[in-house]
Amino acid sequence: MILSPAEWEIVALSLKVSGTAITAILPIAFGLAWILARKRFAGKVVLDAVIHLPLVLPPVVTGWLLLILFGINGPVGRFFADTVGLTFMFRWTGAALAAAVMALPLMVRAMRLSIESVDRRLEGAARTLGAGPWRTFFEITLPLALPGVIAGMVLGFARSIGEFGATITFVSNIPGETRTLPLAIYTTLQLPGNEAVVTRLAIISVILSLGALVISEVLARRSGLGRGRHVL
Repeated sequence: MILSPAEWEIVALSLKVSGTAITAILPIAFGLAWILARKRFAGKVVLDAVIHLPLVLPPVVTGWLLLILFGINGPVGRFFADTVGLTFMFRWTGAALAAAVMALPLMVRAMRLSIESVDRRLEGAARTLGAGPWRTFFEITLPLALPGVIAGMVLGFARSIGEFGATITFVSNIPGETRTLPLAIYTTLQLPGNEAVVTRLAIISVILSLGALVISEVLARRSGLGRGRHVL
């Protein structure tokens, strides 16, 4: 299976979009997971519902909302354009934003469950031994929650690789700019006689998803999580 230069461009763009999406959304996802797992406040149920809304909304609706907020005339999009010169419309950055929004609920859910499973008595013991809040977090909480963080990144990466509806609604289907693997497969399917191209692109999608799972398991084992522990 030899990919053409155009197909390699699609794969590279998909990796770029997904990698950027997961890197950018990771601290936000962890912060939201921490708030939901450790804090009590009015409106917590509403925040949880808003975070998970992309899971139940049609992706086209999510893309439409992104278009309203982050479009050229959208309040958030205009702010980014005027302050840092960052635009999302018809750009790969917009595809990364759509992928990040769709991946966020899965990442938050996995990380929240992992944070909630951390035995807080261990954190209390560290405090009694003189460890400060930050040292306790980095030496006790984060290592114990690491499987959930890795699992969230894996799920987010897999979800962003397969993102279609929100992306095509928000930033269209532009070759070399926003045409990621799902959009390329969809476009190629509309043309007769391209079954071989569709097959190659689909195989690449499967390989990337499986590769993410294998890498996450290797990282989990190297992180000292112990034998028999799995991130998913």
